[in-house]
Amino acid sequence: MRNTDMEQRKHPTVFDPIVIITIVVTSVIGAIIGVQLITSLGISANTSIIGAIFAMIIARIPIKTFLKFKSIHRQNLVQTGISSATFGAASSLLLPIGIPYVLGMKELVLPLFIGVILAMFADALLLYKFYDSKVFPAREAWPPGIATAESIKAGDQGGKRAKLLGVGIVIGLIGSVLKIPMSAFGVAFIGNIWALTMFGIGLLLRGYSIPLFGIDLDTHYVPHGFMIGAGVVALVQVGFLILRKNKTEKPVNGSNAEIAATIEEPIYTRNEKDIGQAFGFGFIAYLLIAILLALTGGLLTHMSTGMLIGFLVFAAFAALAHEMIVGISAMHAGWFPAFAVALITLIIGILIGFPAPALAILVGFSASTGVAFADMGYDLKTGYMLRDNGKDIDFEKKGRRQQLYAGLIGFSVSAIVVFLTYNGYFSKGLIPPVDKVYAATIKSGVSSNIATQLLIWAIPGALLQLIGGSKRQMGILFATGLLIVNPIAGWAVLAGILIRIIVLKWKGKEAETPMTIMAAGFIAGDALYSFFTSIFKMGK
Repeated sequence: MRNTDMEQRKHPTVFDPIVIITIVVTSVIGAIIGVQLITSLGISANTSIIGAIFAMIIARIPIKTFLKFKSIHRQNLVQTGISSATFGAASSLLLPIGIPYVLGMKELVLPLFIGVILAMFADALLLYKFYDSKVFPAREAWPPGIATAESIKAGDQGGKRAKLLGVGIVIGLIGSVLKIPMSAFGVAFIGNIWALTMFGIGLLLRGYSIPLFGIDLDTHYVPHGFMIGAGVVALVQVGFLILRKNKTEKPVNGSNAEIAATIEEPIYTRNEKDIGQAFGFGFIAYLLIAILLALTGGLLTHMSTGMLIGFLVFAAFAALAHEMIVGISAMHAGWFPAFAVALITLIIGILIGFPAPALAILVGFSASTGVAFADMGYDLKTGYMLRDNGKDIDFEKKGRRQQLYAGLIGFSVSAIVVFLTYNGYFSKGLIPPVDKVYAATIKSGVSSNIATQLLIWAIPGALLQLIGGSKRQMGILFATGLLIVNPIAGWAVLAGILIRIIVLKWKGKEAETPMTIMAAGFIAGDALYSFFTSIFKMGK
């Protein structure tokens, strides 16, 4: 059953009893899977496609109530819920609270847990406020979101689209078996070519820095410096977007898609005022969470009044900056260096001179932000495509709001699951591996020349971001590549871009849609392979 006229006028609600029950049940499963994977393997799985497939299977049950799930919009709500629960439980909640536990500061676990729950919800609300603005346009790649949308559309429509997606999934599975990062390969056919080229080059330079230059870039803090410089310029560029007025880009109300067709400039559903309000809301929200963490974490006894004020302002700013950087990387490349950027925040905190308890809270707070933001972006991209790319603006807004509710339900379930299970995991030594890196960094500290290294490498990072501009995000994506040790992914990205350019020159623009569907299949195949192999390893 395809979209009906009735569905186009009225979006399915998440509060339909069968829908909300399905979201809660799948979210519980997703949260448990997320916790298991992050503690046993150190990774978090993308369960969006799994949730969509589950909803499709339910729709085939010959019971009238379950036939509701033939609606692609209800399938979208289910996949939004389970995806939010999985990433929320693993990366936004369990990972941050493991840091004070490893450091032996168990008294900080519960205060930090409360803080990161609030930060996770703030994350999701901020993405909702930013989505489809100049800063985070709905028309941008958000690659995992495209993969999930194409999977749902193929299941609904069948035909040539399903065949192309099926071929892509098979190729994605085969490539994954051969240890080729097919998500990176697929992203190359979808995202901004300039941004992804820099991402690929960054991956290669990081992967081959020792044979090429005889040095490990990480030990000289090159990736961290690049990201600091690029991140500062990116935030300035966002500021200019807020200040620059454009009358053609005011929020649009109504269902007349003809508006978009008669105006050359893109129409966004969020304008500069909305962006400014979102930044204000975000900073105030993170500042209040930081104050709560400071009070409940007992930081008043560890710091002077001046240092405490500095900590609060820095923590709020770092959380917001972390969210922007992670969101930009996720939007363009489908990959985000959340844990590495949190390490940068930690290093700066150590250089400032914050005491160990404050550093544990700082890095946990920073690590929790950005993940829910990026995941919600993927899910809203899926919904945007399923709602015909926003042609009916009223319907798009209604659907986006229902997705927000589904995501908040998923995040709520993840908080309950983590609260009930974290002590059992930690007591058995099952702690996310990256927590031990953060803890070791806090214990060992950093040398005095690191600030100089960061400053030196921040300059080329800033220049590259400035040259690329806010649309290409070359500095952020290059730094993202430098922060990830996966040179094969670099080859995959650059090979995909080369093939994309050749095909477009040979076949023209009509090849874009088939390539996008195939690329979505590559990403979906890689996600399915990663999910089931991870579950198998976990079972063993």
